[in-house]
Amino acid sequence: MKIVVDIYGGDNAPDEILKGCVMALNSNREISLVMVGKESEMRSKLENENYDKSRVEFVDAPDVITCDDVPTTAIRTKKDSSLVRALEVTKDDPECVGMVSAGSTGAVLTGAFLKIGRIKGIARPALAPVLPTVEGGSVLLIDCGANVDCKPNMLEQFALMGNAYMKAVYNMESPRVGLLSNGTEDIKGNQLTKETFELLKNAPLNFVGNMEARDITSGKYDVVVCDGFVGNVALKASEGIAVMMLKMIKREVYSSLKTKLGGALLKGSFNKIRSLMDYNQSGGAPFIGVEKLVIKSHGSSKAQSICGSIMQVYNMHKNDLIGKIKAGLGEAVSAE
Repeated sequence: MKIVVDIYGGDNAPDEILKGCVMALNSNREISLVMVGKESEMRSKLENENYDKSRVEFVDAPDVITCDDVPTTAIRTKKDSSLVRALEVTKDDPECVGMVSAGSTGAVLTGAFLKIGRIKGIARPALAPVLPTVEGGSVLLIDCGANVDCKPNMLEQFALMGNAYMKAVYNMESPRVGLLSNGTEDIKGNQLTKETFELLKNAPLNFVGNMEARDITSGKYDVVVCDGFVGNVALKASEGIAVMMLKMIKREVYSSLKTKLGGALLKGSFNKIRSLMDYNQSGGAPFIGVEKLVIKSHGSSKAQSICGSIMQVYNMHKNDLIGKIKAGLGEAVSAE
């Protein structure tokens, strides 16, 4: 299985990206990687690494797209950048099942849309991170920033794609799909959510109604549907609160000798919680709805996260995610 990696995307490129690639190669013999970036530099940095060189291809790309670049302009003008070349290889090579990049979010999403193209019938692909729940499970938030202005049919498609993802990747028989709103009552919401509610009631999925943002990680839902503006605000607010809570707990633990002793006894539990909330442990967010599998890793990703992102592409392909999304769209059309 061939997976493309943008080696020069992200804050810690290229070193941490290369280390993540080596980790992935050594942990799974079924994958091969296409590493895209400054070829001579990549080869030099990997010279002393232990990995199966027969499962690696290099594609030279001397330029880099940064977060300061305008995404659409950069995709069209920086044709020799690692991201653009990675997108082109992913699209053009039939053996490549997908790609990973920790580069500019806007450029990755714009490039995937323009270069790889969307699945037929999908109005807009969506960025969908998987978050941990208090019950130890996972919940997919779709969309979290790719589409800030949406129509009801787009949110219906997000729900269908999210449903297919949780079935394919997490083996859920009937994912519980909730519509993010300002109340759980059927009549709550703005014009967009009210119209979407009516569509989801009749869609071929387990729609459990409106939900509130405080319940995103409650474990009561498997897929949370919203437009990209609301989803991004909800995600960033959750991240901010999580960081604040960890800092407050740490401050209180170190406030006296008594609490320090108690904190020492709970150190293992605190580390476990911190691990669950650390994006480096799980990989990146899938960009669902394009014709090849695309994972957008966090910009600050380190080796473990890159390795996790590569494994996400592997698992999504093994479970035929794109095929199941297409099947779900077909069921929705048949139900109309």
